[in-house]
Amino acid sequence: MAEVFQIKRDKIFTLEEARHLLPLVKRVTMEAVNLVEQLKKRIEEFDPDPSQRPYYEHELSLIVDRWSQKIQKLGCEPRGLWMVDFDNGQGYYCWSFPEEDVRFMPSSTA
Repeated sequence: MAEVFQIKRDKIFTLEEARHLLPLVKRVTMEAVNLVEQLKKRIEEFDPDPSQRPYYEHELSLIVDRWSQKIQKLGCEPRGLWMVDFDNGQGYYCWSFPEEDVRFMPSSTA
């Protein structure tokens, strides 16, 4: 039976919870990365007319925006392209594609 994850939650993650959710974060990210790679391949293969560039930039933007929205719905924070933060209340567990595991980043004390 498939696991159910809460959607659109403001969450403070334990390390165990972040690691439990990481396979889904990886899958969502890999899907987006694959779409970007496919689009990139189409651009390179067909060497499009420069007038088509805004279309491809728009498509890339849509892929990244959809990825970001999915990550947020899981309670995580997209920090950059293919980078995800899991708030732990005192800092973040961070993951970046294609890393295998999360790492801890303490909050800066300013």
